[in-house]
Amino acid sequence: MAGVTILGVGLAWASASFRAGPDEFGMPLAAPGQVRPYLLAWTATGLTAAAALRAVAARVPLHGPDALVVILTFMGTRLSLGFRPEPPVLAASAAAALTAAFIWCALALRRGFRGYRGRRATSGGREAG
Repeated sequence: MAGVTILGVGLAWASASFRAGPDEFGMPLAAPGQVRPYLLAWTATGLTAAAALRAVAARVPLHGPDALVVILTFMGTRLSLGFRPEPPVLAASAAAALTAAFIWCALALRRGFRGYRGRRATSGGREAG
């Protein structure tokens, strides 16, 4: 869980620190000032999302939990470092990322329980019944 979160936050920090192309294109570089509060906020958000996704993955098959955590933490960190939102806006964007992760969990649980409830497999791989 920590590895994928740190990967997403680290990639966003590196992306916000360096630019290969002209400044007119793409997201702004990291604004001057403290970056630690934004990095800590998105690390906590990513760890929370990863914990929820791992808990669901222990119960039902879940596709792409690591990729979802990396994408959410990368996007949130990158936007935060480029635009430096105020705390209410930062909290709202973290809540949106967690909502996306929880919706992913809810869909997996719904599909998983519906797909496996009441089925028994026979040796031929077909449902018994």
